[in-house]
Amino acid sequence: MSTLEWAANLAVIALLAAVLPLAWRLDRMLRSLRADRAALTATAQGLGEATRQAESALMRLRATAELAGRQVAERTASGERVREDLRYLVERAEQMADRLEGAVQLARPVAAAAAAPPPASAAAAATAAPRSEAERGLMRALGLKP
Repeated sequence: MSTLEWAANLAVIALLAAVLPLAWRLDRMLRSLRADRAALTATAQGLGEATRQAESALMRLRATAELAGRQVAERTASGERVREDLRYLVERAEQMADRLEGAVQLARPVAAAAAAPPPASAAAAATAAPRSEAERGLMRALGLKP
């Protein structure tokens, strides 16, 4: 063998000796990468399962929200009907209160006259005189004979 061959062989041995630690380190890195890939795969599967559960929960939440919305709409509609009924009753009560107030004001002079004993001839004239419908209604409301 010539010196050139010996030099080439020594160069190859030196290069192999330099590359060998790098190859071991690369092997260790590839092993850890494979192990990390398994963990990454497990994590991805867990993330997929969590996503499916979140979607399922979201669908249930939407269904619950729609149901609650319908119930609120129904209650609002029934509340509107009750409000309209109450508004009508309040208007009627105000009208009746106004009529009653007018009848009371009309009856005050009559009640004052009834409280004072009338002369005999005035009492006979008062019972003989026809009364208005408002007076008769007030007398009935007060429990007096019309």
